[in-house]
Amino acid sequence: MTENIQSTEFDPEFDSTWEEENLSTGDFERAERAALRRVAGLSTELEDITEVEYRQLRLERVVLVGVWTEGTAADSDASMAELARLAETAGSEVLEGVVQRRDKPDAATYIGSGKVSELRDVVQSTGADTVICDGELSPGQLRQLEEKLKVKVIDRTALILDIFAQHARSKEGKAQVELAQLQYLMPRLRGWGETLSRQAGGRAGGGNGGVGLRGPGETKIETDRRRIRARISKLRREIAAISVIRETKRGRRTANEIPSIAIAGYTNAGKSSLLNALTGAGVLVEDALFATLDPTTRRALTPEGLPYTLTDTVGFVRHLPHQLVEAFRSTLEEVGQSDLLVHVVDGSDGMPEKQVKAVREVLAEINDKNDTPMPRELLVVNKIDAVGDLGMARLRHLFPDASFVSAHSGLGIEELRVRIAELMPRPEVVVEALVPYARGEVVARVHRDGEVLSEKHVESGTLLSARVRPDLANVLEEFATNGTPA
Repeated sequence: MTENIQSTEFDPEFDSTWEEENLSTGDFERAERAALRRVAGLSTELEDITEVEYRQLRLERVVLVGVWTEGTAADSDASMAELARLAETAGSEVLEGVVQRRDKPDAATYIGSGKVSELRDVVQSTGADTVICDGELSPGQLRQLEEKLKVKVIDRTALILDIFAQHARSKEGKAQVELAQLQYLMPRLRGWGETLSRQAGGRAGGGNGGVGLRGPGETKIETDRRRIRARISKLRREIAAISVIRETKRGRRTANEIPSIAIAGYTNAGKSSLLNALTGAGVLVEDALFATLDPTTRRALTPEGLPYTLTDTVGFVRHLPHQLVEAFRSTLEEVGQSDLLVHVVDGSDGMPEKQVKAVREVLAEINDKNDTPMPRELLVVNKIDAVGDLGMARLRHLFPDASFVSAHSGLGIEELRVRIAELMPRPEVVVEALVPYARGEVVARVHRDGEVLSEKHVESGTLLSARVRPDLANVLEEFATNGTPA
């Protein structure tokens, strides 16, 4: 019997308790997103069922449509590739892509009547049930396309709003996304059949009217608009109240003179990965567009031990819907009120300069409306482990003053820490003080919150020369060797 007994060694790969204790918040969130997955090959749905109540729950099959009005063919292809990634992130299966070369989008159908006929043939041959346009459609264009194509039609703005709705986690994030969706939906409300009928009217004895019910009444669509306006007002009040809480937290950091650094950049450039690499925050990291929306603030230390905060903000994209910029204004203000802006760029992208331009355009829009100067910018090119020698040479030519890192492998992270410390605002008051040994907490605070230039232990105490902030200079004034801080 004894020879069958085997020693049981700890194996973290199979020990569920070990896994649960060592998972980060990002790991839990990723597991939650993957919890509802479609199992292939188990469908028993009848093919001839067309009622919307009985349609199968599956990935939408979409056809992409774009209008090429400016730029090169490579720019048009990059925009369509990004639209395909957005569609896949939203949970769609991309079947086909169509691009129309025009001076400007057609006012009636976006792509012109001839191209609509071709697009209808593509939709029917592929079996697609949704068409996504690479631009913002007017209500008239949306209605015309749906009538002619006989499938659902959405635009780039609605697609991005849908992704935001899926990924919003916090109360503020959900409120901001709902506000943006309602602002987008307001001018596009439509009714079908009885939803446009009057609530009252008709002749006496009729099925839809009678005594006391005559008159024009209020249409269903007017009722919907009134409810949406009331909901928008309520959401704005909620977001304003939450903004007060953020302002309070920011005020505490400002009062403590802790430098703040904001991480901004194009979506999927690796902002959350960089935050994890610098602070060990453990936030969600996923190879998807707009994987994280809610800002995360973590504390970090410079190589000299000085504290500062890092805030990960929402990602940007080309032609970011103005509804989102308006709704997420309180979140994006973190960038404008920081001491340093770390602008992350995806080095593996084919056109990183386009990403930089798109981000700076959104930041300039926020800056113009807030009338505040933007902080100093540090450009950080991420994912250099996925770039070859020729690509690195091109990146160094495009961004000569940037830092080049790989948040995944850790390459260049230590050099980035040093660069951040150099660009951070430094204490401006130089003091020389003799602190008695009985006041060791003052010396400890100088080491923690200031920059020690020299330190010497003498008979009566610790002789310090340090660069500190005004509040700490006031504390050291009574120990100043020359009577006042220098």
